[in-house]
Amino acid sequence: MNLIEDTIAHLAEHLENAELRHEAVRKITDEYPEMDWDDAYAIQDAIRARKTARGTRIAGLKMGLTSFAKMRQMGVSEPVYGFLTDYGACMDGAAIDTGTLIHPKVEAEIAFVLKAPLKGPGCHIGDVLAATDFVVPAVEVIDSRYENFRFDLKSVIADNTSSARFVVGGTHRGTEGLDLKNLGVVLEKNGEVVATAAGAAVLGHPANSVAMLANMLGARGRELPAGTFIMTGGVTEAIAVAAGDSITVRYQHLGTVSMRFT
Repeated sequence: MNLIEDTIAHLAEHLENAELRHEAVRKITDEYPEMDWDDAYAIQDAIRARKTARGTRIAGLKMGLTSFAKMRQMGVSEPVYGFLTDYGACMDGAAIDTGTLIHPKVEAEIAFVLKAPLKGPGCHIGDVLAATDFVVPAVEVIDSRYENFRFDLKSVIADNTSSARFVVGGTHRGTEGLDLKNLGVVLEKNGEVVATAAGAAVLGHPANSVAMLANMLGARGRELPAGTFIMTGGVTEAIAVAAGDSITVRYQHLGTVSMRFT
């Protein structure tokens, strides 16, 4: 780590205020170019601590950058992770207020809920499938706090990987007999198909995303407890939304998830 504790606390307050006030800020590495990966996660952890100290409940975890092509493009060997808040949870069919966001985008995802704990290193897809209670369809509403979506990966990690809102569908299924790798997803915006994908878009299989998360946390002495809700990363590209837009995502074998933006 290159940043001192006071700087980490200052940046955590700065970024959380940007989220809570819905105000975009410059990417923080402009002022702190020496910031490293450990600093970035330390800032994220400090934001999490600020929220939980005020009574916010952590609703789950999320993965980002879960495309091999994107990782190669960004010059990294593993995805990034963040956390989900209770106030970010939205019901299927919800009206989401864009006045509480800056420049939202939506991504279709496949989420896992664990029935047994997972801990790395060495966690693999078989461990994940054995530990999974069920999977559900979900849509993440991401909202970077940086001006004009201008950021680098360390700044994104510090900003809790752009976490904002998420919507979970009502259909859940166990993994047995469910071909998650080839599971098809269609994202519609205002009734028009704007993105299609399959589960393999996430690291070849979405369970690989959970395994990577367990291994990344294991390297920091942490584990995924039973009951953890995990969003595995976008199977589709991120689609910009604004007030007046409606989104419906159709999942093969898992039903639909919908929301509108006001």
